[in-house]
Amino acid sequence: MYAIVRTGGKQYQVACGDQLRVEKINGNVGDIIELNDVLMVVDGDNAQIGRPVLENAKVVAKIAEQGKAKKVLVFKKKRRQGYQVKNGHRQLFTALQIQEINA
Repeated sequence: MYAIVRTGGKQYQVACGDQLRVEKINGNVGDIIELNDVLMVVDGDNAQIGRPVLENAKVVAKIAEQGKAKKVLVFKKKRRQGYQVKNGHRQLFTALQIQEINA
């Protein structure tokens, strides 16, 4: 059994026991959250597809980690102008441990 959920402007395929990194969600490590934007649930040959989301469907997950990703360097330059800018960015993320899928 798996589901397609939408969070942080992206879509993810999840199953029970999976761990995935999503955009930052407010909460502490160990908190239980519910993802209500469930787009599709597949259980064997039975598939439920939402238009656009399924009513009464939710995915229950536990926050496993809050952190920052590796640094990405951003370098801008304009030739012959003496213009150079070097910046770094570390994106915040939340690691979720999927516990159950309710359809």
